[in-house]
Amino acid sequence: MDVITKAEQTKAHLSEFISEFAQFIGLESQSGDLLHQWIGFSILIAASLTMWLIALFILKFKIARLVRFSKTDWDDNLQSAGVFRRLALVVPGLTVYFGTDLLLVPDSKMYTLSSTVSLLYVMIAVYSVMQAVLTATERIYKSTRFAKKAPITGFIQVGRLLFTLALIFLIISELLGKSPVYLLSGLTAIAAVLLLVFKDTILGFVAGIQIAANRMFNTGDWIEMPKYNVDGEILEIGLTVVKVQNWDKTISTLPSYSLITEAVKNWRGMSDSGGRRIKRSIQIDMQSLDFADEDDLVKWQKIAILQPYLASKKLALEEDNKSLTEKQLDIINCRKLTNIGTFRAYVQTYLAQHKDVHKGYTCMVRQLPPSEAGLPIEIYCFSRVQDWVSYEGIQADIFDHVISMMPMFNLRAYQRITNSANSNEMAAEQKRQPLL
Repeated sequence: MDVITKAEQTKAHLSEFISEFAQFIGLESQSGDLLHQWIGFSILIAASLTMWLIALFILKFKIARLVRFSKTDWDDNLQSAGVFRRLALVVPGLTVYFGTDLLLVPDSKMYTLSSTVSLLYVMIAVYSVMQAVLTATERIYKSTRFAKKAPITGFIQVGRLLFTLALIFLIISELLGKSPVYLLSGLTAIAAVLLLVFKDTILGFVAGIQIAANRMFNTGDWIEMPKYNVDGEILEIGLTVVKVQNWDKTISTLPSYSLITEAVKNWRGMSDSGGRRIKRSIQIDMQSLDFADEDDLVKWQKIAILQPYLASKKLALEEDNKSLTEKQLDIINCRKLTNIGTFRAYVQTYLAQHKDVHKGYTCMVRQLPPSEAGLPIEIYCFSRVQDWVSYEGIQADIFDHVISMMPMFNLRAYQRITNSANSNEMAAEQKRQPLL
């Protein structure tokens, strides 16, 4: 009761002050007339501007100085996002809203206009502050080690959407003079329309929860989606769209829910494993396959990394051939080394000693089923380096060496003869034929 009495006394004093001010400038004014209200409204505007300048000085300059000298980073993000600057904008709206009861006559048009406009202004200013807070929150989170494991961009966008919807409902309810609960009760009638309009948003929100909970995808992951012709790194996982930068530097956008509804290859396992697979084959001309003779063995003995293999094979062959008679020690009955088998052993040993081949993963040299293109010899191993350029260099160096060593084992790589080569051979053959 005392508070109400003091408020009424303050209002009476202010009304008297306005009347005296009008007389001071040579005008006649009584409480409730138009001039009295305009003077009161002008005082409100002047007071709100003064309070805004004071709040701006404190929040933007004084607090900015404290932020600059602080050792933490979260306050720097609040400053850069404009939280303090936008917070100062709330002060003049509150000044006008609460000052309306003191300086303007209730139930007048100016009173209604002032209170309504100031309240709407406060709503929009608070909405702007919350948007800046969400921006700062996202920046703070991205600077932590958890950002790579569980991105929150989608949840930040959900927060923005909820604040936007709340602002729209509050503005409509204020303009219509209805309670927000009354408006919400009417949404059931248009629920189907809202579900249709916000279909992608709802699906994206559900997908975002699944992705974050199961840690299926993170920003920076390398993904492939043939359906959308996507092959690159994820830049952002949003509420409705995912941005992917392809290796040709183009940007692809696709629906967020497609990450859980479509076939996606995620190369994160390769990145986390510490190795990158090399899986490539060389086609060997099968006409160059043969048994090894003594000259071959002498030549191969000069290859240092092959000597242990040749020694162990020599003992194994001598042991197997002990049961054979002298007449049976021929190419048909006894076991002998082959150039293709010795070549495989050489490549296997070469890979085992290569400094850039990962020693903790599978490393083998195997034969694939022969075809009309020859006998494929496949190298299957993992490089220690994952960087694309370095990886391709390591792979090329391995195959440069392996292909260059094939003549040492009397092997030839299969290669189809081109039409131009056939034409050159036919022309040479015709020149060699005598003229009739």
